[in-house]
Amino acid sequence: MHQIVIDDELRRAGVSRPNNPIGIGWAAPTIALAGTEEQKERYLDPIFTGEEFWCQMFSEPDAGSDLANLGTRAVRDGDEYVVNGSKIWTSGGHVSKFGILIARTDPDQPKHKGISYFICPTDLPGLTMTPIIDATTAHSFNQVFFDNVRIPVENLVGTEGDGWRLARVTLANERVSLSSAGSLWGEGPSADDLLELIRRGGGETDPVVRQRLSTLYSESEVLRLNRLRTLTARIAGKEPGPEASIQKAMADEHGQHVMEMAKEVVGASGMLVGSGPAGQLASSKTEGKTENRLGNQQFPEVSSIWHYGFSSRRPLPLVVAHLPCNATSSPSGY
Repeated sequence: MHQIVIDDELRRAGVSRPNNPIGIGWAAPTIALAGTEEQKERYLDPIFTGEEFWCQMFSEPDAGSDLANLGTRAVRDGDEYVVNGSKIWTSGGHVSKFGILIARTDPDQPKHKGISYFICPTDLPGLTMTPIIDATTAHSFNQVFFDNVRIPVENLVGTEGDGWRLARVTLANERVSLSSAGSLWGEGPSADDLLELIRRGGGETDPVVRQRLSTLYSESEVLRLNRLRTLTARIAGKEPGPEASIQKAMADEHGQHVMEMAKEVVGASGMLVGSGPAGQLASSKTEGKTENRLGNQQFPEVSSIWHYGFSSRRPLPLVVAHLPCNATSSPSGY
């Protein structure tokens, strides 16, 4: 809860935290829970300072939505594990020093039991990081190939065969991650940032703009309070319930709606990728929709998800307020 207060104050001051969401939000809690003292001493501080960027190596090309249906193998050979296989949708892998990796160490066990969890340096011989370029020419995702990659035994997190439990710990922390202030609101700028953009363009008096903005702001408050409720349960030692999946699915979609409106507000400059806030909005909106493929996996877990009432809302009419095309200051929340 202290971290929530710190995040809120940093956000109000316009100060960015270290841009290491997977390291801070996913890898660090898992290492803190199940890692050795040596692993904690070696990896945690550089994660929190942002010195060492991390990625996640879970999804596989042929596994579908069943994470446990993985084929990447890790075979013990003395003091090393020899890894062969492939991972996909590895966000930020090309700029990461380490990845959290799950691989099958015992193919004779049921699929949820023969999995182990590793810390994988990305510069190991035999590891190839291949970029996945999206429709906007942005490079955030990668496919990783393992060709007889040797990972030291001391990089095993927890015990051999305990990888599925630790993967669930990681995914639970993903849904209630403390690593990014933006996770309170979804992808991209927050409703507060959007309001500031509209004020700069003089559009806050337009009734259509006000209607859309009030809807988005109400959604953001629902998400913020739901996340605080989820975090309170986690601090009390409870496992994440359906509200964590609701947060993941709804925050992604809410963030896309915020970005759609923000692009309309900035006008033509929203088409200029790489040009101030407009360029960031143009690229972030598309990437957010690509990343939201994960959001669909949350729906089977929540029977009451539609009670939140805004997942099926259709876009409202275009707004008429515009910012100058040469706007250069960047909204917070990315």
